[in-house]
Amino acid sequence: MLCKKCGYENKDSGELCQKCGASLKEGVSLENTMVFEPVMIEEEEIKVKKKVPQEGAILVVKKGPNSGRKFLLNKDKITVGRSLGSDIFLDDITVSRKHAEIDFGNEEAILHDMGSLNGTYVNGELVDKVKLKNNDEVQIGRFKFIFLN
Repeated sequence: MLCKKCGYENKDSGELCQKCGASLKEGVSLENTMVFEPVMIEEEEIKVKKKVPQEGAILVVKKGPNSGRKFLLNKDKITVGRSLGSDIFLDDITVSRKHAEIDFGNEEAILHDMGSLNGTYVNGELVDKVKLKNNDEVQIGRFKFIFLN
């Protein structure tokens, strides 16, 4: 699909241009989209932190676009993917539209890969379903996160 903003020929029929991020759909407005400046965190700071605020667990982007950004995991089910409807929206072609989910049942965080093309990794191992523990490294596409609980 050809981007009307930059002219890039997108090979996949996604909602956003892979080059400039502009909407590829007619009538879709991204004017209400908020952009947050990434907060830089040293790797040592991430490992030292043992507790998170009472609001819930967090994922901190350790490597990849938006390095240092924090995602608060304060719902029973968190969706992760390239779809605009995802709770954690990762705008990168290496991420599937519906890549993964994190379920918080019985006070545990269970990460499920949703049949993604590139897979989901925890501590360097490909996983379909795994219980997350404090300081686990989660990789989704080019993004690497630290899970803090």
